[in-house]
Amino acid sequence: MRRTLTTALAATLAVATAAAITSPAGAAGDPVRAADATTAALAALGARPDGTSPAGEAYTVSRTVTDSDGRTHLRLRRTLHGLPVRGGDVVVHLDRARRATGTDGLAAVAPQTLTPRVSADAAARTAKAAFDGTVTAVGAPQLVVDAAEGGRLAWETVVRGWAPDGQTPSRLHVLADAATGAVYAADDEVKTVLGTGRAIYAGPVRIDTTLSGTAYQMIDPSHGGNRTCDMRNLMTGPCVLFVDADNLWGNYTTSDRASAAADAHFASAKTYDYFRYVHNRSGRTGTGAGITSRVHYGNNYTNAFYDGTQLTFGDGAGNIHPLTSIDILAHELGHGYTDALVGLVYSGESGGIDEASSDIWGAMVEFYAAAPGDPGDYLIGEEADILGTGEPFGNLFDPSLDGSSHSCFGPGTPGAPPHVSAGVGKHFFFNLAEGTGATAYGYSPLCGDVADVVGIGRAKAEKIWYRALNVYATSTTTYTNMRAYTLGAAADLYGSCSIEHKAVQAAWKAVNVTGVTVCGGP
Repeated sequence: MRRTLTTALAATLAVATAAAITSPAGAAGDPVRAADATTAALAALGARPDGTSPAGEAYTVSRTVTDSDGRTHLRLRRTLHGLPVRGGDVVVHLDRARRATGTDGLAAVAPQTLTPRVSADAAARTAKAAFDGTVTAVGAPQLVVDAAEGGRLAWETVVRGWAPDGQTPSRLHVLADAATGAVYAADDEVKTVLGTGRAIYAGPVRIDTTLSGTAYQMIDPSHGGNRTCDMRNLMTGPCVLFVDADNLWGNYTTSDRASAAADAHFASAKTYDYFRYVHNRSGRTGTGAGITSRVHYGNNYTNAFYDGTQLTFGDGAGNIHPLTSIDILAHELGHGYTDALVGLVYSGESGGIDEASSDIWGAMVEFYAAAPGDPGDYLIGEEADILGTGEPFGNLFDPSLDGSSHSCFGPGTPGAPPHVSAGVGKHFFFNLAEGTGATAYGYSPLCGDVADVVGIGRAKAEKIWYRALNVYATSTTTYTNMRAYTLGAAADLYGSCSIEHKAVQAAWKAVNVTGVTVCGGP
């Protein structure tokens, strides 16, 4: 929630100035300036000089971003009397003189009690019963204060297991009211989607590998050590690194297991380069580290997922439609980048924004990669053909064409599953980049009686979306929030009331997301 400093919550802060600060490309990297910024942020949040007050809250700096013009944005996590505050993260914005100019996400939390009526054992049993699939482990429940629920005291329990399909792993966070024991929310950590590489989808491409002795390995030294390995159509056990004698990988078909690996290896490198060169972000964590891509997972497994540490791809129906195309891989790896930037709660509108972001990254990386066999577009998964119809399983210009996604914000959007509510964010982005009506990439319908939107181009639209996530969004961001954050990002990048600033407002109105009018409309 966007708010001014005059109404900021006076918080108890126990922030060590030596707190670990992840400084992605673009951050200051100067420990003296970082300490000054932390001190300024504490003061903006009402802290005493020693950083504490009797209210019992504590904030720790998790990440800072410093703009080229000297403005700084600090992201902080919160606890209350030692309990984690779910959705309690806050961003403090400072100008070049280290004066606070605003905050985002600073919601007051005032639980009626910090003593649970329901025991931890009962919460664990409830969480296990709420899991849809096969349970393999139930973690110890942890008391949390849920800011998104007005400061509700809750038990958060992580249940591990397998989804109903028997092949998709799950790490489900189950939230139960600590007073009644009723489950009121759940979100899964595992995010899914429905040399020379002779790749199935990308075509003939150059990939970076490592020579070890007389053999080449699919380890990419130019992109953080990205690795690609073979699960051998199993669900467990070691993933075998791809090795080759002549550094020619695959034969453009599924008859050679290295073909799908070449697609994944190429796509992971291009995703790394996209964020590095377009958004100045070195790897998903900002540390330059790459990621492991596991291909040929499971049997007839028609899915792909990011589990917080690695990427995994099935081979699709009949094991002949690997889900290793550029847009699918960039979608999954995009979850890693968005998680590192914001950590959006994977439910409600914030979950939809998470999924929308991944589809946006998938499309933008596909354009960036410019692979000979897979040119850029706003379709999702058209190359993999996992439905067996020759059609994509989604798009950005009119997401409702898939039969379930929302192209327009409506009464059912806030409570819709993330993959469904994501359509609103995807449609907005397409309108902003390409415009409404007939375009070179598809027809984008308007939501209601509103004016057509003239697109500002992908290069500007992607910068606006990334900055909104990077320096404004918090874990429980809604579409109304995202409208404000993208407007702020556009004003930062291109100027208040610029063509780009006005286009953001128009593009949101075209998907039925409205708010405070800026620059006289539309």
